[in-house]
Amino acid sequence: MNSEIETDVLIIGAGPVGLFAVFELGLLDLKCHVVDILDRAGGQCTELYPEKPIYDIPGLPEVTGQQLVSNLLKQIAPFDPQFHFGRIVSGVSRKPDGSFAVTTDAGDRFAAKVVVIAAGGGSFQPKRPPIPGIEEYEGGSVFYAVRQIEAFRDEDVIVVGGGDSALDWTLNLHKVARSVTLVHRRPEFRAAPDSVNQMTALRETGKIGFEVGQVSALTGRNGELTAVTIKSDEGEKTIAATRLLPFFGLTMKLGPVAQWGLNLERNLIAVDTEKFQTSENGIFAIGDINAYPGKLKLILSGFHEAALMAQEAKRIVDPDQRVIFQYTTSSTALQKKLKAA
Repeated sequence: MNSEIETDVLIIGAGPVGLFAVFELGLLDLKCHVVDILDRAGGQCTELYPEKPIYDIPGLPEVTGQQLVSNLLKQIAPFDPQFHFGRIVSGVSRKPDGSFAVTTDAGDRFAAKVVVIAAGGGSFQPKRPPIPGIEEYEGGSVFYAVRQIEAFRDEDVIVVGGGDSALDWTLNLHKVARSVTLVHRRPEFRAAPDSVNQMTALRETGKIGFEVGQVSALTGRNGELTAVTIKSDEGEKTIAATRLLPFFGLTMKLGPVAQWGLNLERNLIAVDTEKFQTSENGIFAIGDINAYPGKLKLILSGFHEAALMAQEAKRIVDPDQRVIFQYTTSSTALQKKLKAA
C-alpha cells in the first residue's frame, strides 16, 4: 500500500472549475492535490471539444477548450499543485481529528483537511452505437471526440448524429478531410439552426455528403476502417471510410460519490449557496456536479463557486487565522505569490 499523502485540500476533478479552485485556494496558502479519472487536465473541455470555441468566458471573446485549460494551468503554476491522473476516488471517510482519509482505485491514500468535488457531471463516457464489432476499431479508426483536427487530414470521415457536436465537426472537418459524410437517422436535426443552414449549403454544393439512415456494419482489417454500410428504408449502401465519429451523447455516472452519504438531488450533490458546502462539513461541491436553487451550469458559475468555497476552506484548514480578503490588483503579498511583483 502506498504511503499516505498529506495535503490541505484534495480536489476531485481537473476540469476548468477544479483548476480555478487551485488558484483561489493557492491565494490563501492552501496546498492542493488533484485527482482525475482522465489522463490529463481539462475535463470535458479537452475531452469533448478541445478545438471548439467557447464564447462566454468573461474577458475572452473567444477561446477554445484547450486554450482555456492551458491558460488555467499557467495561472495555477505558481502554486505547484500535484496531479494524480487516471484514478477514481473510491472512498472518503472521516478521521478522528476531523480530517478525511481518501483512497483511489490505484491504491493512493490521502490525508486531507478539506475535500472539494469538482467532477463535472461525474465520470462520463460516450455512448457506443450498436454496431457489431465497433470495439475493434475504437482508438484507431473510430473516435468519440476530436482532439486534433490534423489527425483527420486527407481521411474519408463519416460523422454520425444530429446534434450540435455532429454538425460542428462536419463543418470543421470538411476543410481538412478528403471527404466528409454526415449520417443521421432522419432529415431533421437537433443542432443550432445556423449550423444546419451551413451544413445544408455545403451539401448542396457537393462539398460534403449526407445520408439518411444508420451505420449498420463496418469493413476493415486490424482496426483500420475502409468502409461503412448504411442501412435506410431504401436499402443498404456502402461508403468508403477511414474514420468514423459517432456522436450519440454521453452517459453520466456519479460513480462512488453516490455512496459517500452526501445529500443528493437528481443524482447531483446538494450544496448551500454561501460556501457551496455539502451536507458533510469539510466536503464541498463546485461546478456542474452540484445543485442549488437557481443553478446555472456555466463555467463562469463554477469559478464563482470556487472563490466562495476557498474562503470557507481556509477557515477549516487554519481555524486560528483571520481570513482577510485581498485583491490581486492591490495586494503586494498576493502579487509575490503569483510571481508578478
